Amino acid sequence: MKIAIIGAGSVGTNIHHAFAVNGIQTELVHARPLTADPEAVKALPAADIYIYTVVDKVLAEVVSLVQAPKALHVHTSGTMPIDVFGADKPHAGVMYFLQTFSREALIDNWSGIPCFFEGRNIDDVAAIYSLAQCLTSRIYECSQRDRERLHIAGVFANNYSNLMYRIAAELLKGTQIPFEALLPLIDQTAAKVHTLAPKDAQTGPAQRGDEAVIKHHLEVLKATPYGEVYQALAALIEKERNR
Repeated sequence: MKIAIIGAGSVGTNIHHAFAVNGIQTELVHARPLTADPEAVKALPAADIYIYTVVDKVLAEVVSLVQAPKALHVHTSGTMPIDVFGADKPHAGVMYFLQTFSREALIDNWSGIPCFFEGRNIDDVAAIYSLAQCLTSRIYECSQRDRERLHIAGVFANNYSNLMYRIAAELLKGTQIPFEALLPLIDQTAAKVHTLAPKDAQTGPAQRGDEAVIKHHLEVLKATPYGEVYQALAALIEKERNR
């Protein structure tokens, strides 16, 4: 079984690495030359499975360049539909791994990473499930609608929480306090939601309705671009508390 991974960004590099760790050889192809050079398309490797790990905005274009009607074609997007694969690719599906990936921090053990998949027909479902099993045991068949919701939930849980860390780091600039001082707090906050529902784990001045503290924080934040963010989040916590 020959596998080609098209897209050498964070997701593609990690999937390529994960297969290698599990003793499975894949060919990693940089997608950018494909959209710029017709000769690069001609040099695409022949494969039984093509895994597309490019960004959504170029996925349809890259898919259209690959001429392999007998192969299984799978994308890894949280939002793009299975229909991005046209009638010329009758065997197709989605294999979406819910994790944050970086080329600078490759993940060796994927056994706990959930994979949400979809297949065009029953044979494709079976093939994609078997492919995902090479990396993880946490595999869930998932519709596009549910996958879209999951992707948005992941943005809130990961991308936006990381933005909060960035803001926290900015606020500590000019003080004698290193960002590392926040790590025990960050770790405990994440650990709590393993045993508590997020609504039960919520703490802080907005949760307890401490308007004096909120007002003071907003005064301090006047000289920063973060006052509006703080105020909006505090109001949302208060609204959720009163539901």
